[in-house]
Amino acid sequence: MELHANLQSLGNKKTDYRYDEPDASLLERFPNPFVQSSINPNGVTGTLNMVCPEFTSLCPVTGQPDFATIVIDMQPGEWCVESKSLKLYLGSFRMHGEFHESCICRICNDLVTLLQPKWIKVEGRFTPRGGIPLWPSAEYRQP
Repeated sequence: MELHANLQSLGNKKTDYRYDEPDASLLERFPNPFVQSSINPNGVTGTLNMVCPEFTSLCPVTGQPDFATIVIDMQPGEWCVESKSLKLYLGSFRMHGEFHESCICRICNDLVTLLQPKWIKVEGRFTPRGGIPLWPSAEYRQP
């Protein structure tokens, strides 16, 4: 089985999507190598740390841009998120008006829906607005 056979965003074609509405359909996944016995005969566990420094959205009240680094830590279950699709998904927030906390909650929920990880934490390290830095985080753990 070719791991990238069904990935649509990876490659050299033009990226075509909207910037004004978060779009979870942009997210893609591939099988988690840590759960494949053929390449992980000793059953080691693995975690992922993704740092996405180019996140932007808009303040829903003022329309001013907000900038953040999104940090995602997780122990995947059966699936991992494909990184270019994650970049495109995060880019779909660019012209969308939503509070910091809501953006982070949405991102975490969309990743949980796609991946069903064992655990995940999504943190938004937003640059200060009004002199106050705000770093909301959302977490999920399988019951």
